[in-house]
Amino acid sequence: MTDSTYPATGGFTDNTAAATFIPEIWSDEIIAAYQKNLVLANLVKKMSMAGKKGDTIHVPKPVRGDAHAKAAKTAVTIQANTEGEVQVSIDKHFEYSRLIEDITDVQALSSLRQFYTEDAGYALAKQVDTDLHSLATGLGSAGTTSSTYLNNGGTFFVDNSSSNALTTYAADTVTASDVFVDSAFRAIIQKLDDEDVPMDGRNFVVPPSVRNTIMGIDRYVSSDFVNNGQVTNGQIGQLYGIDIFVSTNCPVVEAAGDNTAASVDMLGALLFQRDALVMAEQQGVRSQTQYKQEFLANLFTSDTLYGTAVLRPEAGLTLVVPK
Repeated sequence: MTDSTYPATGGFTDNTAAATFIPEIWSDEIIAAYQKNLVLANLVKKMSMAGKKGDTIHVPKPVRGDAHAKAAKTAVTIQANTEGEVQVSIDKHFEYSRLIEDITDVQALSSLRQFYTEDAGYALAKQVDTDLHSLATGLGSAGTTSSTYLNNGGTFFVDNSSSNALTTYAADTVTASDVFVDSAFRAIIQKLDDEDVPMDGRNFVVPPSVRNTIMGIDRYVSSDFVNNGQVTNGQIGQLYGIDIFVSTNCPVVEAAGDNTAASVDMLGALLFQRDALVMAEQQGVRSQTQYKQEFLANLFTSDTLYGTAVLRPEAGLTLVVPK
């Protein structure tokens, strides 16, 4: 600390001296924006690794046991299962940075910072959702590590040329008329039921095109569907006990240019129970600001560190729909 008596100047309070005060404002605003824009991350199984060392988390995955009849004067049946596990690699580190020059900081409206904080939160939230959506290629009762939606046993579409039948997805087969219908939705729900997937914690994340279709189905437009409570990050209602969320980040399963049967992109709507996917967060959204004197500017960076994995493949399915 350097003291002086005016008019002598032993030191100034500038951005460098007061740097510890700057990140707090940015951090609060960015974390709020990040949470507001998350969809999938709020719906899947989430594990915290905050403050823990290591790059892999081992998640126990026990095998379900069976009930056995007890006969009189006989010993109980001892079950001996070799329990499994899922390893989640903490290998995703994403950042958002801006270098804001002093002249801009002085002359720009205060809304500039508001835009950057909202933009940083949205960008990081979208990246997390994108990584979780990409795991859908490994869903289905068989469970695969495929990087495509073909032949994984967990991807379907509505074949409106065949009585709205729910059909296993194949390339060059989905047309623009193969839109969401109630009968196919009930059929895909049954697939989770048949795999003994818990009823609670089920969610259906759909693109805007499916929301548009839903709003045109008379039986859905009622108090049974409309969520009269507070909107929760894209939630638009509930169907058959399943929460419905709309997301503009649903992945392209088949691009229009790759599909000879249609001229529009085909998107993946995701039906899953929360234990289907897991997200391990080692470092939540962190914001830092550092004054760069050589540039006369503030370097602002926000980042997060996490990992994702399929936990129970049988607890999720993809429904391919036209955009």
